[in-house]
Amino acid sequence: MKRSFPADSLLTAFFTTLGLAVMGYHPGIEDDGVYLSAVKSNLNPALYPHDAVFFRLQLQATFFDSWVAGFVRLTGVPVAWNELILQVASIAIIVFASFGIARELFAEARAQWAGVAMVAAMFTLPVAGTGLYLVDQHLHPRNLATALILMAVYRILAGRRWQAIPLLVVSLMVHPIMAAMGISFCLFLTLTMLDPAPAWLRSWTGTGKGSFAVAFAPLGWVFDSPTPLWRKALATRTYFFLERWTWYEWLGAIAPLLLFCLLWRIALRRGQAMLGRFGLAVLLYGIFQFVVAVFILKTPALIRLAPLQPMRFLHLIYFFMTLVGGCLAGKYLLEASLWRWALFLLAINGSMFLAQRFQFAHSEHLELPGVVSANSWLEAFTWVRQNTPTDAYFALDPDYLALPGEDYHSFRALAERSQLADNIKDTAVVTQVPVLAPAWSRQVEAQRGWAHFKPEEFERLKVEFGVNWVLVSYPQPAGVDCKWHNDSLSVCQIR
Repeated sequence: MKRSFPADSLLTAFFTTLGLAVMGYHPGIEDDGVYLSAVKSNLNPALYPHDAVFFRLQLQATFFDSWVAGFVRLTGVPVAWNELILQVASIAIIVFASFGIARELFAEARAQWAGVAMVAAMFTLPVAGTGLYLVDQHLHPRNLATALILMAVYRILAGRRWQAIPLLVVSLMVHPIMAAMGISFCLFLTLTMLDPAPAWLRSWTGTGKGSFAVAFAPLGWVFDSPTPLWRKALATRTYFFLERWTWYEWLGAIAPLLLFCLLWRIALRRGQAMLGRFGLAVLLYGIFQFVVAVFILKTPALIRLAPLQPMRFLHLIYFFMTLVGGCLAGKYLLEASLWRWALFLLAINGSMFLAQRFQFAHSEHLELPGVVSANSWLEAFTWVRQNTPTDAYFALDPDYLALPGEDYHSFRALAERSQLADNIKDTAVVTQVPVLAPAWSRQVEAQRGWAHFKPEEFERLKVEFGVNWVLVSYPQPAGVDCKWHNDSLSVCQIR
């Protein structure tokens, strides 16, 4: 089929823009409390003199923060704008790669673009019980790694297997865990794409029985011995424990494998060899990684491997399920009907947009650089960043990320000041870096009962840790020297 390059380029740009508009943009939330802080620290080493270990140690396995900081220096553009540019670039590559994969699997243009439309709308689809979305609402190394992995898959399907290697190598430098999953899938895909197919594969495709090869599952990790404090942090994350998954999370883990098994069998019967082989690759990858994940997570002696989060293999499967599901809808349901396409786009984009507005109800949907936020927490973070010394050391409610109206924005990343460890995001960091557990536990325990703190408790934090500023609710406790406040929060100095 002859392709129209201008039309394809315009549609790629359209779905990139639509995907960003639906998912929203929220720099500094959740994991970005680690990554954005690391980028800013790289650019200005004077930042975070008291607490940099809570993001630096975790990022030793990736070049992400240094690459982003290098990009900022190269362009001379402020970090906020560079983060947005790289986020848009990641989404654009994901959309382009999704279109490339769809083009290799389906001949009909309407099927290809329906698949892309489905992926773009479902960027914030939760992945079973893994704690992941298909794409994060901020610049994340997982977004970049996913874009590179999908491009590698596209090149393999297009018969350019060697072009996948540098893409996977770069993804490994950006996000090792997700890249390991991508390499595993690409090995299975390569095996299923061999022509003639290996004997074991012919056995599978002919009878549905047989064995499958072992995929690459690197365990390149320096492990410390588990400690009680580390186990305490680990216990706060349900996705590390399969027995804590709900029935619908288990359904979300198993159902996609059954669907790809069905796709493989039906596609082969209909003579759709490429689609059938792709479905088989997803099935084999899923079975293998599921066995590995259960073995790791249910073997007590392997507890230190839990932070590798082996169930995150589902991330790629959900991507492919969304893409192929959209393609099938375009081919068999939407066809060339304008009103069906309009209803399809309205339903998938409208529902996901509303879900995001509900999740970030107290924040702008697109938190773009230079836009003044009406969120009282972000207003306070901005004042702190602009009016307190770089070496200021703050304490605030250790559970502040989950408080009403906060919307999981990181104080460390957005106020650009050191803080005592929190009980949410820093806890997740401790699961990855056990050596931080004693400091994390000591600091969180010292802040227990924060809502009832009086001046003497703040003085205790200053004596014990060196804290000299606090962010508290307004009106503040009597006797505290506060420099600024809004309707909800006060910024106070401990002298």
